[in-house]
Amino acid sequence: MDLQQRINAFVKLGHFLNQFQQKKISKDATIEANDLFFDGFKHQLKLAQEHNGWFTNENVFFTLENWSKSLTENNINQWLSNYKINNTNPQTVAIIMAGNIPLVGFHDFLCVLISGHNVLVKQSSNDKHLLPFLAKYLEVVEPGLKGKIKFTEGKLDNFNAVIATGSDNTARYFEFYFKNKPSIIRKNRNSVAILTGNETDEQLAALSDDIFIYYGLGCRNVSKFFIPEDYNFDAFFNAVYKWHPIINESKYANNYDYNKAVYLMSEFEMLENGFLMIKEDESYSSPIATLFYEKYQSISELQSKLETEANNIQCVVAKGFSDTEIDFGQTQKPNLWDYADDVDTIDFLVNLV
Repeated sequence: MDLQQRINAFVKLGHFLNQFQQKKISKDATIEANDLFFDGFKHQLKLAQEHNGWFTNENVFFTLENWSKSLTENNINQWLSNYKINNTNPQTVAIIMAGNIPLVGFHDFLCVLISGHNVLVKQSSNDKHLLPFLAKYLEVVEPGLKGKIKFTEGKLDNFNAVIATGSDNTARYFEFYFKNKPSIIRKNRNSVAILTGNETDEQLAALSDDIFIYYGLGCRNVSKFFIPEDYNFDAFFNAVYKWHPIINESKYANNYDYNKAVYLMSEFEMLENGFLMIKEDESYSSPIATLFYEKYQSISELQSKLETEANNIQCVVAKGFSDTEIDFGQTQKPNLWDYADDVDTIDFLVNLV
């Protein structure tokens, strides 16, 4: 099986996923193996949502739509054009996946297979329904992938390298446990936004998507923003109001009520609008329904600060702040070449020996 065959398999998967839109699920008779998988995937979507209350209809379909747009031949070819992929010596790469958002480990899964290696997947119990089903689809549309994909719920055995995602605490365990294996170990990271007070209503409304999509559970969600000393929050609160129905989601509302009670009992100063609390705090990781902020004196000073603390930051949302900034509203729409923790996964994989 050559690289083009693997690319073709994922392009077919993209076509398959394109049928599952939030506005309408529509069966396309031209999709390969659709009679075998269409109804079954609808059932898996239902199971995933029943199993994890954070995996709402909106969040799951947002994920599927993004992947269907990413998995095109043009996108994949553009992504891989900078690499020399030689699959004459395939290794087995173990992936330990998180489960905070739907299909959060799919990019690692894609990277391992597209680079010609075999994959051994250990999923989070919070997200265990979707990927095994999609793996079966890949094996049917590209039989060369059979035997190259394995899932396990037990101890990882017989692998050559590992990609593991977890908290700062689990990362320390991973680093010790896998110290003799080539590895990518990911820790806690959060995303931030830089505001100047000159943002348009459209930019602030787009920023609200960066904050609220997936309830803020992803590392690409903005959990903190930096503001000038004299910042007026009125425009921000007006722009994010489009997300006010989120308070009707019970799990989110429970977190909002709990964190609000904690802040009030602790006599912390905060601003809130009925579905979001804003609190001044130097930390990067804010609780659900809370956004931290910190004031800055100058842009140059803030640039130095964020460079120093880069290991805590996944994305920086801004306009005219840095060469690596992300535009407002785009954090949850990464390209295939936007690597977690800025670690080039394909480069790691093609250099395994």
